[in-house]
Amino acid sequence: MTVSTQSLLCGLALGSGLFCLWSACWEQPPSTRERPRMLRDLDDMLTAAGLPRLRPAHLAPLCAGCGFAVALIAVVLTGALSISACFGLFAATAPYLLVRMRAQRTAVQRRTLWPEAIDHLNSGVRAGLSLPEAVSGLAERGPDALRPLFGVFAREYRATGSFSLALDRFKDASADPVADRIVAALQVTREVGGTDLGTMLRTLAQFLREDARTRSEMLARQSWTVTGARLAVAAPWIVLALLATRRETALAYNTPEGALLLGAGLVVSLAAYAGMKRIGRLPGEPRVLR
Repeated sequence: MTVSTQSLLCGLALGSGLFCLWSACWEQPPSTRERPRMLRDLDDMLTAAGLPRLRPAHLAPLCAGCGFAVALIAVVLTGALSISACFGLFAATAPYLLVRMRAQRTAVQRRTLWPEAIDHLNSGVRAGLSLPEAVSGLAERGPDALRPLFGVFAREYRATGSFSLALDRFKDASADPVADRIVAALQVTREVGGTDLGTMLRTLAQFLREDARTRSEMLARQSWTVTGARLAVAAPWIVLALLATRRETALAYNTPEGALLLGAGLVVSLAAYAGMKRIGRLPGEPRVLR
């Protein structure tokens, strides 16, 4: 190795080291950088749906592949590019809608179980257990659907012995606003102490029961209206799918005028569906801890 080559390698090593020092002083590390809210909400939705290993970066190609496959099948069956593009767009949203539906169903189920878990926690504390022991015991004595979440807390606490780290793992595994409230209350109680833990837990359980009952009543009253609105939006496209099997219909929509008509109908359908969802949407519970 010549002297010039050695000098070049030393210069590159020195420059790389100085660049790393400069970037460490002026750039935030990726772990602490603020993520967009949409990505955080998608992460919470995937975790709540029971798919914690699936990330938003995985969901996007899945949606695109589903839409492309349906559009390709529609082109083969109808020969109309405009019709195939519309149904491919609908199919591309199917994985996202399925995941969201599963997450909402899980949230509704858990909403009725959190008060019961808090009652078990309060009983354990009154029986003389320490707070970490009472929370860990819910992995065996808590509601069946919530036991895996409290199992995450128990395993983390046994591995690290840190109550706050175990609560953070429980919070991340739950991805639930109610779990955030419980974690915040337990963290404050653990740090500042106090004798009002039982009163706080009973009040929180009562509040959650009333909130779950109110939401259930409102959802029951809305169900017929929301279902009717969804059918009204989907009906024209179901009819179009049936008519597209006829060659005359496919040829009619394979023209610029037909594509323009389909585009206008698609915009109107999406706008009507978005308006229906916004009008019938219940106020969501924001997560107090991220």
